Amino acid sequence: MNKLKHEAELVSHALKVGAVYAKKRGVGEFENTDSARDKVTYLYRLLVHDKLVQPLARGQENEPNMRHKLALWMARQLPEDHPLRN
Repeated sequence: MNKLKHEAELVSHALKVGAVYAKKRGVGEFENTDSARDKVTYLYRLLVHDKLVQPLARGQENEPNMRHKLALWMARQLPEDHPLRN
């Protein structure tokens, strides 16, 4: 797993976009009291369930790998000229 150049920013952006996605789907909302770990886990599992990201291999489901998957997902959603894609 190669770390992306702007991985932390991509994950942060993914959580914002993911919160809107989950709310529009009617499956839940992120609360201010939810931990970042809970948000990452929830969003990762929602995206896997909706087949928007490929699931991690069995035994590889940990927070750093889920964060990486969310960063990759977010990078693919951004336009080519977006600064976080470089």
